[in-house]
Amino acid sequence: MAGKSSSNISPLMQKLSGYIAGALRKPLPAAVAEKTKQHLLDTIAAMVSGSRLLPGQQAISYTRTLGGNKEATVLGSRVLTSAANAALANGMLAHADETDDSHAPSLTHPGCGIVPAALAMAEREARNGTALLRAVALGYDVGTRLTMALHAYEFKEDGHSSHSFGPMFGAAAAASAMCGLNQRQVRHALSFTAQQAAGISCWARDADHIEKAFDFGGMPARNGTAAAAMVAHGFTGVDDVFSGERNFFIAFGNKPNPGELIRELGKTYEIMNTNIKRWSVGSPIQAPLDSLIELIRAHGIKGKDVDSVEVIMSHHSANTVNNREMPDICLQHMCAIMLLDGNATFKSSHDVKRMKDPKVLALRKRIKLVGNDEFQKIKEKRQAVVEIRMRDGRKLRHHTKAVRGTRDNPMTRADVDAKSYDLLAPVLGKARARKLCDTIWAIEKLSDARKLRPLLQA
Repeated sequence: MAGKSSSNISPLMQKLSGYIAGALRKPLPAAVAEKTKQHLLDTIAAMVSGSRLLPGQQAISYTRTLGGNKEATVLGSRVLTSAANAALANGMLAHADETDDSHAPSLTHPGCGIVPAALAMAEREARNGTALLRAVALGYDVGTRLTMALHAYEFKEDGHSSHSFGPMFGAAAAASAMCGLNQRQVRHALSFTAQQAAGISCWARDADHIEKAFDFGGMPARNGTAAAAMVAHGFTGVDDVFSGERNFFIAFGNKPNPGELIRELGKTYEIMNTNIKRWSVGSPIQAPLDSLIELIRAHGIKGKDVDSVEVIMSHHSANTVNNREMPDICLQHMCAIMLLDGNATFKSSHDVKRMKDPKVLALRKRIKLVGNDEFQKIKEKRQAVVEIRMRDGRKLRHHTKAVRGTRDNPMTRADVDAKSYDLLAPVLGKARARKLCDTIWAIEKLSDARKLRPLLQA
């Protein structure tokens, strides 16, 4: 039963809670299922590779101290713990790096919060691969719409972290579906999620990426999972946190559009509008590297032959990646690396020592970053222009209008497979990495999510 009806429950909440409660029974369109597999594998690869980075190491070490029922796996380790603890750790692993996915209109990284919650609850509830796939797609639909309803970019300018809010509700939706909550229970889980909703955008000042990994992935995954688990245990709460007196949108909204939460649910799947990163670097650096690789391939450019480089992008993007302390979120450093190496790999984008390499520093000084008013108007697409002046007098230019991995220029299954395998193999070994990729591509055949454990542990 869906629970008692009430005149105090808005049509919006009725539709949203009904959609979440029924999501596991609704097949995904073939194209959506394929795209969801890509994001599932991409995020798992981010978790496994992130397990060897500082935020991931801290998350695993901390989770070992928590104990808990052995319900779910912490990837890249031998730790089995409660679903909420696993979601916390795996969320931090997933955003330990800058290789996880992103959804520009909602200003979120959906996968790092949603996939850990769905995976933890899939293990706890012994759900099959089809259920896992549907729960992940559901989480993307709910989480992205949540911050779009708050006008994500204005929400961020007010000091809030859209990256925490959206994935938290997406994680709650995915976990609620995995727990088999009915419609009334879903409403209560959303209310418990709203009570935990938090995040301020000072994460940009986190030099070690540890708090950022928590803000983007760990906290949203844990809180959404905990909300669903508490309600599944019997907790009850407010029936409609999105309407009525002192509701969520009154607390956090600045001229919000709550209707965005249910816009074209079941017709428009927001996972189809979510970006997979070609390069293991911050999102604003994707377009410049796309332009650079095209120029390198077309003209055989070598770093020693470059006189100067100008990168033009939106002010928002430029401010995010301008001369940062970490290699994978520093535009000037990553452009220098690509010009010197002819490519940008996971290894090179995390080589901190090269930030002091004289050759890199010398080239980096000749790379100028410019914020552009016109690009600011289309900041969601994160376009960029790269202009190179060669020592021989040539002037080369490339404008990336659609970043590789976005809706307008999507990566193929082979692209995602190659990227994921490259991230997985150094941790899991080549044979297990290959088997894990193949298992995710055929996830519908998986009878119990716990059977993934031998492939995820290290």
